[in-house]
Amino acid sequence: MTRTISTKDPEYKIWSGRLSLRVEADPGEGQPQAQSFSAAFELSGKPDKGELQFFTPLGSTAAAIRWMPGLALLQAKDETRQFSDLSQLIREVLGTDVPVGALFAWLAGQTQEVDGWQVDLSSREQGKISARRTAPAPMAELRVLLDD
Repeated sequence: MTRTISTKDPEYKIWSGRLSLRVEADPGEGQPQAQSFSAAFELSGKPDKGELQFFTPLGSTAAAIRWMPGLALLQAKDETRQFSDLSQLIREVLGTDVPVGALFAWLAGQTQEVDGWQVDLSSREQGKISARRTAPAPMAELRVLLDD
């Protein structure tokens, strides 16, 4: 699902659905087994300023990420952690980079090239997006299923 909300910025959108990320094992980097994450989400804003919320199966907020130039905040389990930018937060939490700027483009149905990533938008009209990182290691797979 995507909708534009009433702000002064017409590019400000909101997407919601389910997101999953699987990161393969990388023993050379101290990650002996694959990691996976899946949750309902709501993403709002733009690549330079926005918010990403993850929800539990019962609908309560499990974690919230907010970012703006020079600052990214992670709120989870009654704790707030601060990072210098969104990339640092994502690497710390997920153990790998995820191209959030490109994710906004992919959600809008636009192909945006990112080194090492291959995106499949062929099912975007059905609300499905998948992207796979093949380089650098570890390999990762991102899947999004948007709400109707």
